[in-house]
Amino acid sequence: MKKVILSSNAPAPIGPYSQAILAGDTLYVSGQIPIDPKTGEVVQGGIEPQTNQVMENIKAILQQAGYSFDHVVKTTILLDDLNNFGKVNELYGAYFQAEGAPARETYQVAKLPKGVAVEISCVAVK
Repeated sequence: MKKVILSSNAPAPIGPYSQAILAGDTLYVSGQIPIDPKTGEVVQGGIEPQTNQVMENIKAILQQAGYSFDHVVKTTILLDDLNNFGKVNELYGAYFQAEGAPARETYQVAKLPKGVAVEISCVAVK
């Protein structure tokens, strides 16, 4: 059985998808882009503030479901420019303990929704 997770502290879905789905003990968090949930607008200022907003959006969804970054087992990072990998990696890394960080892949893509620089999704398990 699945349960839809919806946090008011993360941006509302902009299409036919859920912020996250809880299936058993596994939480599937949809790709988050740097939208400020208070304004509904894309965060400006480059890759650093955008990455921070994405991670805060993920944090809000995890918390809504009763999970934390400690439960995350897998992430996928999409970047519009792989040259930003180092900055994203540093900011992303601050949300995880050095040991036990999740499995991950990172891709450069041609374009992301709303012209953002970064999108991150994850899977968490209790």
